[in-house]
Amino acid sequence: MPEVTVSIGGREFAVACQEGQESFVQTAAALLDDQAQVLVQQSARIPEPRLLLMAGLMLADRTAGLEERLRLAEMRAAEAEAALEEALSRPAPEPARIEVPVIPEIVIDTLSEIAARAEALAGELEDRIKRAS
Repeated sequence: MPEVTVSIGGREFAVACQEGQESFVQTAAALLDDQAQVLVQQSARIPEPRLLLMAGLMLADRTAGLEERLRLAEMRAAEAEAALEEALSRPAPEPARIEVPVIPEIVIDTLSEIAARAEALAGELEDRIKRAS
């Protein structure tokens, strides 16, 4: 069984672990060491058992907070997924139909006026091009 040496709070510890688990032990020890360093900076004379206990409790508190955030995020994701499934299962609404029985006279007059202006501008443009040539 492999043995990994880890440093927690400035103290070295030899830890036995399963084959292939060395990196996980080192990662876990680094997390524990981060918390222990906070305690060491506050009071350099903490007995080793108390240092490890307090660092473990701080890490457990942090983990509990993260687990709660994860639980809430998973709940929101499940609610969003259920809402999406419900929306996708509904039949599509009938398309709205708008019927205009008669085109108002003002619309016809306005479109005719716009067409006449466009034709006049096109004629002027043709004349200018012929004169420029």
